[in-house]
Amino acid sequence: MSLWIGLALFLATLAGMEAFAWAMHRWVMHGPGWFLHESHHRARTGWFELNDLYAVIFAIPSIVLLHGGVQAGWWPGFTWIGAGIAGYGAIYFGFHDVIVHQRVAHRYVPRSTYMKRIVQAHRLHHAVESKHGAVSFGFLWAPPADELKRQLKVNTGLARFRANPD
Repeated sequence: MSLWIGLALFLATLAGMEAFAWAMHRWVMHGPGWFLHESHHRARTGWFELNDLYAVIFAIPSIVLLHGGVQAGWWPGFTWIGAGIAGYGAIYFGFHDVIVHQRVAHRYVPRSTYMKRIVQAHRLHHAVESKHGAVSFGFLWAPPADELKRQLKVNTGLARFRANPD
């Protein structure tokens, strides 16, 4: 397989992972997988939280594809796809766990418009502590903060209505 095709697969996988992560975060983590993700919307005590199991779960396809492509003689494109999944995981860890949640000590202060937008979007996501009413489920792309704030107001009103329909 040519390097260019491999790089295209890698980059397409990175982009596709953002859509996949958005859907998983919105429909699984804030749905039936809330029992794990809930720990991420609460104050953490110690290094780990149950939500960290998602990193293990999402690493499995990457490991399988990398092994298959490198060791098991599968189609070489699987190596690039597995690397794309792993790359997205590394970017996610850097953005989400290091920069936003500061799980690793650092002195980085977001200054670019993009970085400020991502951090603010994730903070707005955490403004809601239940699985209902949250906004901004992506990790590398987020709508403008004003749009998220408007949606948060609407969602908060709907969440109150669901809790007290009378």
